[in-house]
Amino acid sequence: MKFSEEQIRDILKINDHITDQINKHKEEIELLEKTLNILNLILKQSSFAKASTLSSNDEQKESIPITKGTNGEVIAKAFVTSDQVSIVLNEGIQLDADTPPFKSFFLERIIGEMKRKDSAKQKNDGIQNESMIDYVINKEGPNLREIIVKNYHQKERVNEIISTAGWSLTRMIENSKK
Repeated sequence: MKFSEEQIRDILKINDHITDQINKHKEEIELLEKTLNILNLILKQSSFAKASTLSSNDEQKESIPITKGTNGEVIAKAFVTSDQVSIVLNEGIQLDADTPPFKSFFLERIIGEMKRKDSAKQKNDGIQNESMIDYVINKEGPNLREIIVKNYHQKERVNEIISTAGWSLTRMIENSKK
């Protein structure tokens, strides 16, 4: 098969272009490899103790007692980490998870409103589904044992979650005695 002079010129142009692209990418790869080597060197020189200290600080829990009404009796403890609040009821507290106002006030009104705000942010700002506030209820039979609220995002929310949980648990105790 014979090619015309024009076709051979086009083939040579393509050949030159491909060669230029290969050289360009080789330079980029070399630069990336050098950068990676520098980063690895920095990581090797960093102290592992410092890194472990950083991770343990991220996982540090702040413990906050939740008291019943005005008498100051501790009915639960809130454990706050950087991404979740766990509210653990004291051993002696037996509360059915269906006792009002737990679902209607705490879950639907307080946490539900935070979910609605996150949902609106998701539409406007593109926040990821897994970053939206959510909760898990752990029970022993019908009794409430722990409330875990994940992805609270703001310190104000932590305060609201803890204070409304305390109010809700106090009302639940009062309602279960009736």
